[in-house]
Amino acid sequence: MRTSKGLLFLLLAGLVISVNAQNGYWQQRVKYTMDVDMNVATNRFTGKQQLEYWNHSPDTLDRVYYHLFWNAFQPGSMMDERSRRQGKILIGEKPDWDQRVKDRIFNLKPDEIGYQKVNTLRMNGVPQPYEVQGTILIVTLTRPILPGQKVIFDMNFEAQVPLQIRRSGRDNPNTKVRYSMSQWYPKISVYDKDGWHPTPYVGREFFGNFGDFEVNITIDKNYILGGTGYLTNANQIGYGYEAEGATVKRPAGDRLTWKFTAPEVHDFMWAADPGFIHKSKKVRSDLTLHLLYKEAKFKADKWEKVLSDAEQALPYIEQTFGRYPYKQYSFITGGDGGMEYPMATLLASPGAWLHEWMHEWFYGRLATNETRYSWMDEGGADYADTRVAHWLNQQGVPGYSRPDSTYIYYLNLVKSGKEEALSTPADHFNTNYAYGQGSYIKGALFLVQLGYILGEDVRDRILLNYYQQWKFKHPDPDDLLRVAERTSGTKLDWYRDYWIYTTRTIDYAIDSLWEEGGQTKIRLRNDGMMPMPVDFLITFKDSTKEMHNVPLDLMYHAKPAENKTIKWKVYQPWPWTNKYYTIVTDHRLTEIVIAEIDPSQRMADVNRRNNRLELKY
Repeated sequence: MRTSKGLLFLLLAGLVISVNAQNGYWQQRVKYTMDVDMNVATNRFTGKQQLEYWNHSPDTLDRVYYHLFWNAFQPGSMMDERSRRQGKILIGEKPDWDQRVKDRIFNLKPDEIGYQKVNTLRMNGVPQPYEVQGTILIVTLTRPILPGQKVIFDMNFEAQVPLQIRRSGRDNPNTKVRYSMSQWYPKISVYDKDGWHPTPYVGREFFGNFGDFEVNITIDKNYILGGTGYLTNANQIGYGYEAEGATVKRPAGDRLTWKFTAPEVHDFMWAADPGFIHKSKKVRSDLTLHLLYKEAKFKADKWEKVLSDAEQALPYIEQTFGRYPYKQYSFITGGDGGMEYPMATLLASPGAWLHEWMHEWFYGRLATNETRYSWMDEGGADYADTRVAHWLNQQGVPGYSRPDSTYIYYLNLVKSGKEEALSTPADHFNTNYAYGQGSYIKGALFLVQLGYILGEDVRDRILLNYYQQWKFKHPDPDDLLRVAERTSGTKLDWYRDYWIYTTRTIDYAIDSLWEEGGQTKIRLRNDGMMPMPVDFLITFKDSTKEMHNVPLDLMYHAKPAENKTIKWKVYQPWPWTNKYYTIVTDHRLTEIVIAEIDPSQRMADVNRRNNRLELKY
């Protein structure tokens, strides 16, 4: 049978979609090719963008959306209005400002604001109608994109770099860096199983399609650049990027074009300054770490310590969280604190390097939709930061002896009455305080408690399995949960439902002890609104110990013994409906000196005063 090319395409596309549907997973694919011409006198640039877009979804798309992030840096924007409104909310006696924004946007002058303007847009050579709504460009397509189809968008755009306020911008007053170029280009929104995600830029998180980037940046010759990707014309650029022993041959003229390529990333950031000091360190045969810094508030030794500390931490990080897959990573002075990007981070201070680097595993590779599930990225990075810092401290590396205050911060959030469910989208938390303490602190406790519920070794296998199965795939909470359940053999939907979707708290207590028939019985009491399994440790006069593990009925499983040196007793499950549960030891009451719920203090019990009993005779 003869088949037209168009029909053949549809048949093949249908086959691809059928396979994707059977596998239960698909994602869109992009390739950006951009040429940028930067004017450092006006702080403006022009850009040409070609975007190859593959529709791997089973859906026909009749519109697309682009993000125009820098439109947020204009008086009256959503970011401006939101920050000024939150400044009127008090947390204790302090305004709930976004401290970096406050009311600064409202006071920007015309040559200080940010903007991104799309001048022309074509799909497969045909002009497309579009309209701008704040930080979102809405494109109503003249012809829909069919399932399995690839289209090419060609765009001409221009932009003005705003004064440094939030993440990106120019002339940072603290770091003295000229350009922190993040969220700098029109970026197509993500379309996935939940539809389009044209989330306005109000101040917090991001979400992007995985793909390939080719970016050519033309700028004055005295500027030094760093960022995402690999520099492909290093021997024409120099500044420490050239191959060992190579002679740098820059083209004539007072401008240079820096050519970068970045495979399999979901964003592209760069920074530029004439005063950058560039250092690099090869930490394994296929990975070089770069550092571009300006001293400003921090001296050279503080900045350069980042490279040596990162080199020492890398093997432990990869052993615990998975292998870093690229050939370079750059730590760059800039931004407004610390902000992560694929293959690079902007740092206002050297002390932020570890947290931002750990984002590379959660934000960079797993790339969950942070606008909806900020706790999965921020909480993961916060947990990893604390864990790696503790390891570095154990190795005797100076500067990592900070205490873990995660539980205290969480307890303060609960006491404040400001807590909101972690399922709240990032920009929709009512207060900055609730967002920060929730997404970072309560998000980190999700992983801490997973170790308590399942055992540390099992939790660590989950982290590695999760990374291996979901890197480059945008997992959501259910995807993480399925990996955890398959790895551990434990049902965990109850844990997700309580910890993520509610603000219910945990509070277990020792209710009473008595001797009966030569044994001691201890009754435990659940005073909280969230059920958990219970570890209960008894210490006797002769210094021996017993661990009594009471699984929660909803788990349908019990964790393995974590300490092989003491007696480990597993009980029948505690039904979540029951307030009391009694455990038994063959020792007499007078032999007991300490009885304690959760001696490891990994459970976020909001009242630990009733967890421990010391018996004196």
